[in-house]
Amino acid sequence: MALPGEQTMARKRGKKYLEVAKLIDRARAYRPDEALKLVKETSPTRFDATVEAHMRLGIDPRHADQQVRGTVVLPAGTGRQVRVVAFAQGDQARAAEAAGADRVGAEELVNEIQGGWLDFDAAVAAPDMVPLISRTLGRVLGPRGLMPNARTGTVTPDLGRAIREIKGGRVEFRADRAGLLHVPIGKVSFNEQQLMDNFRALVSAVVAARPSGAKGQYVQTVTLASTMGPGIPLDLPATNTLAA
Repeated sequence: MALPGEQTMARKRGKKYLEVAKLIDRARAYRPDEALKLVKETSPTRFDATVEAHMRLGIDPRHADQQVRGTVVLPAGTGRQVRVVAFAQGDQARAAEAAGADRVGAEELVNEIQGGWLDFDAAVAAPDMVPLISRTLGRVLGPRGLMPNARTGTVTPDLGRAIREIKGGRVEFRADRAGLLHVPIGKVSFNEQQLMDNFRALVSAVVAARPSGAKGQYVQTVTLASTMGPGIPLDLPATNTLAA
């Protein structure tokens, strides 16, 4: 018998969601290949939904030696157009333009963003631009996760490479305050092999990013889901074998 809270939640779900949710056996954990096939079958939307991986890690992010943050290049890409701005001047600005940056600039770009323009998905910066953007845009870009950072490769002298990687499928992952990661790994329209290649790359990157302060079991739960779709729990031993 469903609990009152579960009944309330069920009433809030759409008919399509409830139909596809029946395809998931809540009493079992799925192998990654099974889950990726099922996540395509259980997408309840008419649009090309994003496939997301949700991972609970055995860390306490309040401690400096238990932070998990990094980037991974998804072999099959993300399936979306990524708009990139580059803070650069001179030769580095020309390299950024050649690599396909959507907007390139220095003080004039900073002024536009201060004025409220935020029509982009990622930002990169040449090292000599860091003092300027840190002083002027930290409070604007920081809370939105758009501030260039050397740790994630978005502050670099090789802007061309960074831009090509971001547009080609590089995504950032960062554990939140609860030790959770939420990372897109492609679109429902991707075939199962493309999703598997991307998921394998993510698992390998997250395992490689294990912090020195993490004790005990590092990856505790992994769930796959499409946008607005039901979560599919994964078998941890089978998932861990994906790590290179």
